[in-house]
Amino acid sequence: MSVLHSAVTSITHNIPSVLRQPAEALIGEQCYDILVYNFDVTNVECLKYALSKGLGLGIVLGGSIVKIPQILKIVSSQSARGLSLSAYILETTSYAINLAYASRNRFPFSTYGENFFLTIQNVIITLLILFFSGSRALTSGSGLGGPLSGKKAGGAGSGSLGKVVSGLAVTAVTGVVLWSENLCPPSMLALLQAATLPLSLISKAPQIISNHRHRSTGNLSAFAVFNALLGCLARLFTTKQEVNDPLIFWGFAGAAILNAVLALQMIMYWSNSGSEEKDHKPFRRHSAEERGAAASPEKVSAYTTESGTGRRWARKLD
Repeated sequence: MSVLHSAVTSITHNIPSVLRQPAEALIGEQCYDILVYNFDVTNVECLKYALSKGLGLGIVLGGSIVKIPQILKIVSSQSARGLSLSAYILETTSYAINLAYASRNRFPFSTYGENFFLTIQNVIITLLILFFSGSRALTSGSGLGGPLSGKKAGGAGSGSLGKVVSGLAVTAVTGVVLWSENLCPPSMLALLQAATLPLSLISKAPQIISNHRHRSTGNLSAFAVFNALLGCLARLFTTKQEVNDPLIFWGFAGAAILNAVLALQMIMYWSNSGSEEKDHKPFRRHSAEERGAAASPEKVSAYTTESGTGRRWARKLD
């Protein structure tokens, strides 16, 4: 064992500063000296602290891309089918409050950094839902004139754009209020943070109910759902280890439970993801020419099956 320890420390004692300094900044100089420089992996406290920091960094990095597949899925399909607008509004509000509470209390960025990226991505998804909410009015049965094709049908395009502008205005006002010491003092922000627990529970309910009602998850991204579940589970450990704030801890606990329900629905309704589109094909009215063309064979057959007198009358009428 001493030979192995000596071999490892001969390496760790000569780690270049370009690698050493980021590691020290992440886990602290004391734990770096214990775990890395002296290669003492028996120190439980430093091990837990380093694991928490590593998980926190991974969650932040994962949170920066976790909703990107959902955004791309909405844009590529030009549809927000299966996504609950009320669920995303409530979830985005909860993320924004958590972000404001943690940043204003100067918690380590590794304990809440993903909320910064999740809030931005959720705002984009919410605006996309608002924009594509009028897509059925925009699109014809042939599939042309979609909201991203540059062609408009009627005035629904301007209405959808107006919803997006209104959503941006509400987002900006909410951000100003949450980060203002005067408009939202610390006592009020603490109450809002406490409210995020029921808000987080309520935010998932519309999506869960919608999935259950339609027996389908629609355009909901499996990548986003499962990563959100894993992120919440990891956050329970990092919050307990570094912050130990019960308001934040139980918020993540409630979110983890509901994300587990969504993940279970993704598995249960996986084969039904495309069934709703098949059941809701757009209805197209036939033109007068098409109706006439469809009816003409029946008229011909009616004349040909009648008696010869009927045929003679037909010739006279012609």
